Amino acid sequence: MTETRNIRIQKVAQSRLPQVDFSDIPFGRIFTDHIFLADFNGHEWVDYRIVPMDDLRLHPAASVLHYGQTIFEGMKVFKNQKGEVNVFRPEKNFERFNKSAARMCMPQVDNALLREALTEYVRLEKDWIPTDPGSALYLRPFMFATDKYIGVRPSETYCLAIFACPVNAYYTGELKVKIELEYTRAFPGGTGTAKAGGNYAGALFPARRGQEQGYHQLVWTDGLEHKYIEESGTMNIFFRIGKRILTPALSDTILDGVTRDSLVELAKAWGYQLEEKKVAVSEIAEALEAGTLAEMFGAGTAATVAPVSVVHHAGKDYRLSDPAGWEFAPKAAAYLDNLKRGNEPDIFGWNYSIV
Repeated sequence: MTETRNIRIQKVAQSRLPQVDFSDIPFGRIFTDHIFLADFNGHEWVDYRIVPMDDLRLHPAASVLHYGQTIFEGMKVFKNQKGEVNVFRPEKNFERFNKSAARMCMPQVDNALLREALTEYVRLEKDWIPTDPGSALYLRPFMFATDKYIGVRPSETYCLAIFACPVNAYYTGELKVKIELEYTRAFPGGTGTAKAGGNYAGALFPARRGQEQGYHQLVWTDGLEHKYIEESGTMNIFFRIGKRILTPALSDTILDGVTRDSLVELAKAWGYQLEEKKVAVSEIAEALEAGTLAEMFGAGTAATVAPVSVVHHAGKDYRLSDPAGWEFAPKAAAYLDNLKRGNEPDIFGWNYSIV
């Protein structure tokens, strides 16, 4: 066992890396050798450690199992041909992590601790970073309540963890979505802007119904009237009509996506008319009928920039033009990929380099 600053590091006796076929890494199923852990004792974070990846032990009365106090983040790590390692915009993830924690009545985690944990963890697992096009090392920071108590109140103790998965593209082939007009992901005043586990659990049933109908994802609409587009299950949503790029304005029912923010900045820098506003379902439906919806794409850490090929609305499927000929989404996807890999000047200061 070795010591690095104030983080204890215990390495595995033998890495599983030689057993991994990087040409076949299904998203979220292959895990690296180690996990970072820390505990909140009711007053402060203690016992920072990186240990061999293994099952976690929980008491059956752990608060997270009964009352759902759990939040998470998603980040990606890239390596270029020189072996240089970049994490894309981690400070944005740290900021959102703590906003989620505040909304879920959980303790804050100092950005310096998150940065140090991420840095030491990535240094240890850097050989797991794939370099094939479309691939990355996906990081999953998360926090959950650990009190051994059956009672509805915020937990006093918590576990903070980070693990990683080498991944290829989240979506392959064409992406079909359905504009959801019955079920709801989030309501005003709720937890929609927090990256909390319960948000995703509540969306599973309608998402499965959509999948049974042949659609990969739902496009959620507002919970009050179903008149306005909000986001998709795994990503924020963008539309291009002419030189206008539209995306729903952030609110307490929409997740503040890191990739979303990056695309907003790119669209402005590239001279597009970027509109962050309440996007009416009727406006998109009219553009679909008129054939003027030039592009529709999702934006998320896992999905990156995901072009939509088929949109279902009110009983009808609409097929968009071939994404290969689109002018914004493919350009943005290629730009971000090159930037993350260090092959594009980082004029926005988005890469966090680890040496």
